[in-house]
Amino acid sequence: MRARTAEDARLLELLDPVADAAGYEIVRLRLMAGKESRRLQIMAETPEGDMTVEGCAILSRAISEVMDAADPIAGEYTLEVSSPGIDRPLTRLKDFDTWEGFEARIELDRLAENRKRFRGELAGTEDGQVGINVEGEDETTLYIPFDWILEAKLVLNDRLMKHGADERAARIQSEEE
Repeated sequence: MRARTAEDARLLELLDPVADAAGYEIVRLRLMAGKESRRLQIMAETPEGDMTVEGCAILSRAISEVMDAADPIAGEYTLEVSSPGIDRPLTRLKDFDTWEGFEARIELDRLAENRKRFRGELAGTEDGQVGINVEGEDETTLYIPFDWILEAKLVLNDRLMKHGADERAARIQSEEE
């Protein structure tokens, strides 16, 4: 899920150590086609889940150096480094534990319970499986193998927005102290 294509996976292998050395983790990497040139989109954060504008600049410079030297992408491309954002993709097993209790959408690469898409409150992980309290099904926690997940994302709602605002306020206060 962090990489969608084989080319994305090769780039991730090249860039994961770069991000790690700079103190960041790549949440998701996508090389996307564009009208005139391609775009290499990298979402990253610290192991604690933070990302600042300065952090994006630091990581962008570090990645640019390696990309210039290795030249793994044919033709022109634009590098875009950002935070995962508030309604972030969930791409690593640890993300489902970190965001337990928040609402998410999950899409699978195969059927589970006769469907591929689920929405509900995340219920953590257990033995490499992701738990979700399925919306509209009282007291039903479905455990899905992590490897079956094609895409997962937090749902932007009032609770998530309040959580984001509280985190920003705490970060600002700690910076002022």
